[in-house]
Amino acid sequence: MIKLTFCLTRLPHLSRAEFQDYWRNHHAPLVARHKDALRIKRYVQVHAAPEELNEPLRGPRGAPEGYDGIAELWWDSPEDLNRDDPAAREAGRILLEDERKFIDLSKSPLWFNQEHEIINEL
Repeated sequence: MIKLTFCLTRLPHLSRAEFQDYWRNHHAPLVARHKDALRIKRYVQVHAAPEELNEPLRGPRGAPEGYDGIAELWWDSPEDLNRDDPAAREAGRILLEDERKFIDLSKSPLWFNQEHEIINEL
């Protein structure tokens, strides 16, 4: 498996609630609609908890501001990213166009990675 982790920062004109609502109720169905063209096996949204819960954790460490959320997407292999497929390119274009409506892309790092599970008691 290969995973994409995308740390999302909202556009400044959006509240966290507006950002998370748009992400979940508009963007998520768009990703789901294009999952086959993009060969996505799993998509998870991790929404940041309210600031009053996070500040006691962040403050004493001098940690930077947190993200508004994290998107996690999985593929079976790097080959499944299939960037040469016209349908995949079009789906990617559509998703990027939508991301520009609610994500500050210049402040939202993303990278491909592989997980190494250490503990799983779920």
